[in-house]
Amino acid sequence: MFVRAHCLLTTAICAGGLIASAAAYAAEIKPAVIYDLGGKFDKSFNEGVFNGATKFSKEFNVPFRDLEIQNDAQREQVLRKFAKDGFSPIIMPGFAWATALGKIADEFPDTKFGIIDMVVDKPNVQSMVFKAEEGSFLVGVIANETSKTGKVGFVGGMDIPLISAFECGYAQGIKYDSGGKTEVIANMTGTTPAAWNDPVKGGELAKSQMDRGADIVFAAAGATGQGVLKAAADAGKFGIGVDSDQDGLFPGHVLTSMLKRVDVATYDSFKDAKDGTWKAGVQVFGLKNNGVGYAVDDYNKAILTDAAKAKAEAAKADIISGKIDVHNYMSDNKCPA
Repeated sequence: MFVRAHCLLTTAICAGGLIASAAAYAAEIKPAVIYDLGGKFDKSFNEGVFNGATKFSKEFNVPFRDLEIQNDAQREQVLRKFAKDGFSPIIMPGFAWATALGKIADEFPDTKFGIIDMVVDKPNVQSMVFKAEEGSFLVGVIANETSKTGKVGFVGGMDIPLISAFECGYAQGIKYDSGGKTEVIANMTGTTPAAWNDPVKGGELAKSQMDRGADIVFAAAGATGQGVLKAAADAGKFGIGVDSDQDGLFPGHVLTSMLKRVDVATYDSFKDAKDGTWKAGVQVFGLKNNGVGYAVDDYNKAILTDAAKAKAEAAKADIISGKIDVHNYMSDNKCPA
C-alpha cells in the first residue's frame, strides 16, 4: 500500500510539474514581428500583420516585439539579433526576407520562424502563402460590374511575379465578367524596394490611367497604394484597396479592398506557438479557408451594388468548387488573360 500510494503521489507531483512547465512555456514565448520595407503603418500588408499580432497580444496578455527596417542591408543583422535575444516565433512579412531567413534558420534550429509570401524549406520555418489571384479575380468582377467607361486600371508596387499575380487575377476576373470587352491599363511603380513606399508616383500613375479613360484603379503596391486611392478620390472616381480593408481611407471612393488575411495568419501562428501546436511547413490561404476575399462594410455599402456583390459571390462559389480555375501567375510567369 505504501509503495502504491508513493507511486501515485509521485505521479501526481510529476504531472503537476509537467502542467506547470507547460504553463511556464506558454507564458515565456516571446513573439516578434520584423516588418518589410514600407513601414508598420502602411495601411496595407505590414499593418495587417501588426493588427494580427496586436489582437493576439491583447487576448492572451503576451507582449510582442516589433521593428521596422530601413533598408535591405539590415535584414540578416536584425533577424540574427532577434533570434539571439530569444524571440520565437519571429514573423517576417515579405518575400525579400527569404535569403536572410534561409541562413539564420540554420543557425538557430530551436527558434520558430514564419515568413509570409515565400516558401523557405527549413524544419523550423512556417511558410504562409496566399492565393492572391483568387481575391484579385473577385475584385476584377466587381470592377467590371461597376465601370462605366469599359476601362479599368491597375497599379502594382515592385515589378515582381508576386505582384504580377495580383494583376493577372484581376485581369482574369475582368475578362470573365466582360467577355473580354473591358480594357485593363496596368503599370508597375518600379523595380526596387522603393516602389513600396512612393505614394506620389502611385498617384501619378493612377492619374495617367484615368486620363486614358480608366474610372476604377486597383492598387497592389503597399504604402504606394495610398497615393493611388487618393488620386482616384480626388478625380471623383473609384480605387480598390489591397491586403487590409482600406475602404475607410477615402470613404465613398474606395469601391472595395482585396483582402489578404495576413492578420489571421499572424494571429494563428502566435497562438499555435502558445498552445504548443505550431508546425513548420507550407500553409496556403485562399478562398476555401477565407484567406483572401473582398471587403464589404459601412464605408462602401452605398457604392458597392447588390448586382456586383452577387456576381462576385457567384464567381467565388465557382472558384471554390473548381468550376472556375484561376491561373496562378507564380506557377509559370504567364497570364492567360
